[in-house]
Amino acid sequence: MARARREPADEPQARLGDGTIARISPSAFTSGFELVVDGTPQSHVDLDDPTHLHFEYVARMGAVIDQLRMPRQPLTAVHLGAGALTIPRYVEATRPGSRQQVIELEPALVDLVREHLPLPRGAAVRVRIGDAREGLGRLPAGLTGAVDLLVSDVYSGAQTPAHLTTIEFYTAAAHLLAPEGVLLVNVADGAGLAFARRQVATVRAVLPHVVVLAEVQTLKGRRFGNLVIAASGAPLPTEWLPRLMAAGPHPAKVSQGAELDEFVRGARPATDADATPSPKPAASLFER
Repeated sequence: MARARREPADEPQARLGDGTIARISPSAFTSGFELVVDGTPQSHVDLDDPTHLHFEYVARMGAVIDQLRMPRQPLTAVHLGAGALTIPRYVEATRPGSRQQVIELEPALVDLVREHLPLPRGAAVRVRIGDAREGLGRLPAGLTGAVDLLVSDVYSGAQTPAHLTTIEFYTAAAHLLAPEGVLLVNVADGAGLAFARRQVATVRAVLPHVVVLAEVQTLKGRRFGNLVIAASGAPLPTEWLPRLMAAGPHPAKVSQGAELDEFVRGARPATDADATPSPKPAASLFER
């Protein structure tokens, strides 16, 4: 007999500090669960298969992570924004023995996820409560210059706060990176990509080697979507990325070199004095 779909009121939920509601819902499209905050799907988790990365931009992050160091070699990782801990679970599954730190502003969100989407037993993932930028300065001193992977995927509702988009912020993040460490940033933007172009220019002002991964129509500014910025102080391991992006999910590509120069032409890096939050998507974008 088919299982009845639970109404949102019956799903695990928590009220966050800003008054919005976070809830965990069975995915309507695939196996696993979604974390939905204020009506915006923020994470997907498959407890039976943590390597199942359903959201397109997360799968692209996974493709970059797979290129770091040697296969199965443990990583030292820092994650800004917890969500449902999708990427920390992926790193734990594909790189056993990795040491991971997560900084999340909302303790109620962390409690909700820990209770209803628990981490695998033995996973070395420490969650610290606080603002992502302030939390960078409170991490153990031994992480400075030792982080292989730093993921910035912070949203307040459907927007990235302005103070997490600036040269000053990315400079603080870059201090944590090992010589070949990689920064991954999730950027959401729509028509024209003015915010995304400025974010790429900002990251390039701090780290010299940058590529952007995105669905083709999103990269052309024809639809609202997510772009992944990958950046490092050393050349990025991009040899296999174009083929991986072409394979899915959906037609996607890697923008780099002269193409990326053209992408950011005229874009001015953001600073603490003039930064703005990411644009808010239309509510209809998340209608089921």
